[in-house]
Amino acid sequence: MTAGQTEIWHNPRCTKSRDATAHLDEAGIEYTVRRYLDDPPTADELRDVLARLGAQPWDITRTGEQIAKDLGMAEWGRTPADRDRWIEALAANPKLIQRPIVLTADGTAVVARSEEALRSLG
Repeated sequence: MTAGQTEIWHNPRCTKSRDATAHLDEAGIEYTVRRYLDDPPTADELRDVLARLGAQPWDITRTGEQIAKDLGMAEWGRTPADRDRWIEALAANPKLIQRPIVLTADGTAVVARSEEALRSLG
């Protein structure tokens, strides 16, 4: 991602993701689309996004997905020592990443699933 540019991690099959792009369009916010299922983020990119979100990897994990169940993620620890295991799982299985994530031009990020989160984008 280029500094100063808004980017959305988008899954066009997801209603919440489509709602977020519609909101960005209506707000006149220029952005780039990253189809993160086709272009998965690296572990380092995930670390950066988590820092921008002020979140932990388990906060953005779709634990209801079959992949998460197969991996037994419900039993994984949620401590600083467990963080890298979660990040590596998200990097290897991007379907587990909550969507949509909007990386804003000002350097912050938001998981844009709620009306409140969408309003925070402008």
